[in-house]
Amino acid sequence: MPLVTTTEMFKKAYAGGYAIGAFNVNNMETIQAIVEAADECRSPVILQVSAGARKYANPVFLRHLVQAAVETTDIPIAMHLDHGADFEICKSCIEVGFTSVMIDASSKPWEENIALTKKVVEYAHDHGVVVEAELGKLAGIEDDVKVEARDAQFTSPDEVQEFTERTECDSLAIAIGTSHGAYKFKPGQDPRLRIDILEEIGKRLPGFPIVLHGASSVPQDQVAVVNEFGGSMPNAIGIPESELRKAAKLAVCKINIDSDLRVAFTAAIRRHFAENPSHFDPRQYLTDARANMKQLVKHKIVDVLGSANRA
Repeated sequence: MPLVTTTEMFKKAYAGGYAIGAFNVNNMETIQAIVEAADECRSPVILQVSAGARKYANPVFLRHLVQAAVETTDIPIAMHLDHGADFEICKSCIEVGFTSVMIDASSKPWEENIALTKKVVEYAHDHGVVVEAELGKLAGIEDDVKVEARDAQFTSPDEVQEFTERTECDSLAIAIGTSHGAYKFKPGQDPRLRIDILEEIGKRLPGFPIVLHGASSVPQDQVAVVNEFGGSMPNAIGIPESELRKAAKLAVCKINIDSDLRVAFTAAIRRHFAENPSHFDPRQYLTDARANMKQLVKHKIVDVLGSANRA
């Protein structure tokens, strides 16, 4: 099966009360782990590329790694640009074969956000590609995206209908309490999502696919392994998986997951070297890292997203 857009994925997810996992990819091992997990769970999946991944691996290399993965399975796979900062970045990714792009103009004034999003939508739709836009501001740090907590803003339900109608975007990322990065909340803080805002947005945009960014849950068992073998990750509370499952049963059709993958990958490598200090072959420790990430992805698909057996 060739790469697909997210259109049919989201229609089925909305109707079925589940979400599709959008997992950030950076190298061959992460792509293999995610796709193998999705294939074994028979789940559609979105492989997304951030600004950091483009700098690290080059979008052309990543596109061919994704294509290799596509050839090993028959599940639906979309390749998505995460947080495209401007028109040119979106255009270049469309030209190398991405099937979905995000234009993130959420930091710009209202009319500028609409104008830039509309420009990307027109170009993308002419090339058979779908577009995700963003309204509201998530706190936190992810690659080139940095928003201080004091500048974060919940998405206003009063704005979503006009924004989607004027831009003609295909999905909308909203801010309801998630945040980028691993260090979201300190012990004692309340990490619950504003489900009330999500429900109101669902009423304003019936059938329209909503996206959650910054939805990693910071797996504490993996953090413990990192710290056990020489790491120094502070205690942090992520978004409870129960909250994400609630969102997936409503209008949320795409949930982004990145930090959890990094923690699982790093935990396996730290354990490997602690137990095998003389090893120097990357194939040995990357095999462990890939396997640990794969198990995490399967957990997310089955227990959080609800997308198993939906391919």
